[in-house]
Amino acid sequence: MKVQPEKDIAFLFESWSGKTPTGIQAIAASGSPRKYFRLIRGNQTVIGAYNPDLRENEAFLSFTKHFHSLGLPVPELLCSDPAKGIYIVSDLGNKQLFDLIIGRKKPDEVPDKLYSSLTDAVRMLPHFQVEGGHGLDYSVCYPRSVFDRQSMLWDLNYFKYYILKTSGITFNEQLLENDFLRFSEFLLGAGQEHFMYRDFQSRNVMLMEGKPWFIDYQGGRKGPLQYDLASFLYQVKAHFPEEIKKKLINEYLEELAKLYAVDRDDFMKYFYPFVYLRLFQVLGAYGFRGLFEKRPHFAESLEPAMASLAELLNAHPLEPELTELKAVLQKLTQSSKYLPIHHKKSSLTVALSSFAYKNGIPEDASGNGGGFVFDCRILPNPGRLEEFRDQTGRDKAVISYLKRQREVDMFLHNVFDICDSAVENYIERGFENLSINFGCTGGQHRSVYCADRLAEHLSGKYVITVKLHHREQQITETRKE
Repeated sequence: MKVQPEKDIAFLFESWSGKTPTGIQAIAASGSPRKYFRLIRGNQTVIGAYNPDLRENEAFLSFTKHFHSLGLPVPELLCSDPAKGIYIVSDLGNKQLFDLIIGRKKPDEVPDKLYSSLTDAVRMLPHFQVEGGHGLDYSVCYPRSVFDRQSMLWDLNYFKYYILKTSGITFNEQLLENDFLRFSEFLLGAGQEHFMYRDFQSRNVMLMEGKPWFIDYQGGRKGPLQYDLASFLYQVKAHFPEEIKKKLINEYLEELAKLYAVDRDDFMKYFYPFVYLRLFQVLGAYGFRGLFEKRPHFAESLEPAMASLAELLNAHPLEPELTELKAVLQKLTQSSKYLPIHHKKSSLTVALSSFAYKNGIPEDASGNGGGFVFDCRILPNPGRLEEFRDQTGRDKAVISYLKRQREVDMFLHNVFDICDSAVENYIERGFENLSINFGCTGGQHRSVYCADRLAEHLSGKYVITVKLHHREQQITETRKE
């Protein structure tokens, strides 16, 4: 069967509504092969989705019907064609809770509006776990119906193979495996009788009229209560202050107590160990997608994730009997493998530009000649989408769109490799100027975004001067380490 997601979803919309959509907009997805579209007809918009993994689709459709029947805030399933892996749900808008989190001015502060949204989200979580778990068809869970020992060992080995074995640190693999078994045995003591969302994080919380709505629960299964809260509060890029995490734990436990009798001390006994397990899973994912799939967005997330691990080790040490695991984590967080490289001070200046090809390639004002010109016209173009047409590669919506495009990640990964080699060579040879240019059709979206990402990368990695010029936007900046 030939896969034509956009065409098939448009036909499904017409079969369901009796009308042809007047517009279809592609929506950027994350790291999964799923494809999303916003279908428009007059004042009505809905979301169409395609997922080639039919078993995962089955879980999503079943869970959505169940949660919606209980009045939980999830999208309404409007229609589906399971054989083709497509379905249409109600539109929850574009605003993620994650946008509020990364948009705060000071990372160590949480404004009242954000805290209110965080509270709403963590107080809704027990309703999914306890009420949502009653009557749920766990037979459709994928890949497993219970977060059991096997599931935990998969996550631990994900961390071992994609982080530890690529780090260059030494460890006794048999002793580490013994600790993995002891650790998973301990975690099983928390129980597995409730619904575990599995990926409960702020990117999966939509804000509509100020209230949280929830998506991406298709990986759910029976499991412990602690895992989802750990996932939410210790999301790497959220970086909540410790006192805010403690307050939100209290908010969660207060709401949970209305639905299920839980001993606070017993809950906390397992909470931080599950924070470790979730962080191991996240690091493994970053290692796989960043180091093996060569996706810069994930590779660059390794450093803050490793910093979070170091903070966790300091604030909430692991169980003392996990000797080898604890020793490995200490070595890992003290290694420079995943930390920014700080070279000797250099007189090198990198002149970075974005431009439109129709206006010509920028001249090298230094007179040095050479350098690089990268053609961004091979990348997905946000300018073709109405919602981005008047924005630039510096606007949050465009940044979010481009970050989620695999082609952009691969392109930047290769660009970073080339430019890192040149910068390091120039530093060693005492050169003072390097020109790097990014061009696209209008010098507005792709070239601006790519130039900004390389500027961030170089200024964070080397002790150099980066002069950034967005020619068509008439923006000039200088960044120094």
